Amino acid sequence: MTTIEAPAIQRSKPLSKWTLYSRRFFRNIPATVALGIFVVLVLFAVVGPVFQKWNHVELDFLALSDGPSADHWFGTTNSGNDVFAMTIEGLRRSLMIALIVSTGTTVISALLGGIAAYFGGWSERVILWVIHFMMAVPGFLIVALVTNGSGGNWFVLAIMLVVIGWMTLARTVWTLSLSIRESEYIQAARYMGVGSFRIVLRHMLPNMASLLIINFTLGVVAAVNSETSLSFLGFGVRVPDVSLGTLIAMGSSVVTSAPWIFLFPGAILTLLTVSMAFVADGLRDALDPNSAAGGRA
Repeated sequence: MTTIEAPAIQRSKPLSKWTLYSRRFFRNIPATVALGIFVVLVLFAVVGPVFQKWNHVELDFLALSDGPSADHWFGTTNSGNDVFAMTIEGLRRSLMIALIVSTGTTVISALLGGIAAYFGGWSERVILWVIHFMMAVPGFLIVALVTNGSGGNWFVLAIMLVVIGWMTLARTVWTLSLSIRESEYIQAARYMGVGSFRIVLRHMLPNMASLLIINFTLGVVAAVNSETSLSFLGFGVRVPDVSLGTLIAMGSSVVTSAPWIFLFPGAILTLLTVSMAFVADGLRDALDPNSAAGGRA
């Protein structure tokens, strides 16, 4: 009598959370396209100088306010500067400012918001008082005064944008941390003798990772817009340094006679901010377990 063996049951390996997040993100077509555009812009800023024929401070006195050509791909300014080189330098500078500002505001907000909620007492009152005070201060005026006095130093501008930009996220982190600190795993870590700062860093803040990642991405958009606005008004980056804001300000005065000076930096700025907004939207759908926008994994 022959025995029939039961077929072996194939057990599927559970997906890691990052694999799940990746699948949900890349299922969002607009977010995927936007991420590709952002990567291209970053590569343009990093690799672009290899293809430059002119430095952004060099002057070509034989091509004053010339349109796009084989020698000057994006044309030249009234002074003979190569717009292609200036656009690359401006994009690189704007990205550096945005990265510093977004990273700084996210880190400060997470630490202060988490500390205020976990420790409570006088530390919570002091941090909340600082948050409310800073939210009432006219931040734009302070940034304009400080950067104007620094001569348009881009690093000073980045630091000042961090100083005035962390409060809203810090208050959000504080609100969420109030409920997280009463969770069972937080109480268990406390009873096991885990240090307070370690609990905040290793147990509370990681549970808000999705919020922090999304706000970091949106912070890049906000920082680029703030830098552009300040530089356009003359309170941000100044010549000989350039940013997308200074280029757009330069091109706005000659938009009818030399539109290429305005159009190329303006197009780069639009692609940068719109792509990051779509990436943030895709991250929100991918990281939010209650969102149906990413589909099933």
